[in-house]
Amino acid sequence: MRRTVKWKLHLKSDPKVVFDLLSTSEGREKFWAEKATENNGVIRFSFPNGQAYNGQILKTIRNRKFHLDYFNSLVTFDLEPSKNGGTDLTLINKNVHESEFSEVKAGWISVLMNLKAVADFKCDLRNHDPKRTWDQGYADN
Repeated sequence: MRRTVKWKLHLKSDPKVVFDLLSTSEGREKFWAEKATENNGVIRFSFPNGQAYNGQILKTIRNRKFHLDYFNSLVTFDLEPSKNGGTDLTLINKNVHESEFSEVKAGWISVLMNLKAVADFKCDLRNHDPKRTWDQGYADN
């Protein structure tokens, strides 16, 4: 059985700032992965625990949408400008295997909260230590 994760996040940063963090190698490396280089529409994600994945970018609409294949699932980031000049972000992760659902859902909280920390407060909450990763129970991986 497959399930869908959905989270919403309000950021005080405008959609351009948020989109740039999602859609550039430099941006993704500030909040998401240790390395996230892009070549011909494929992002090579590398994580502190040694895990890697090549994710195909499926759709981009500048400052509005960023969709990709991520660990054999569909991840969409949709950005809406908010009235206060910020961004309302909706993340949807479709096709998550039932056995991985709880971990994936929690993992997105970690990614999204660090996105907020970087976008709104210029602070990376991750520890960047390969001996202190999600696999060892660290939330600040």
